Amino acid sequence: MVFERIQEIIADKLGLDPDEITEETSFDELEVDSLYMVEIMMAIEEEFSITIDESDGLVCVGDIVRYTEAKLK
Repeated sequence: MVFERIQEIIADKLGLDPDEITEETSFDELEVDSLYMVEIMMAIEEEFSITIDESDGLVCVGDIVRYTEAKLK
């Protein structure tokens, strides 16, 4: 559920098909610049009512999924 929602958010922000995004997909592969990263993080924070303290170290989609799941516990 968390992955699917994050997948949809990223796909929406980048204008991609959600099926193109897996947990292993890196942000470099998606050509995500710092502005897109901020927009994605803000959308995830709003969707899950969490605060993302630091985006450093979040290299791939799976990193954000695991971070979000940990914040929801």
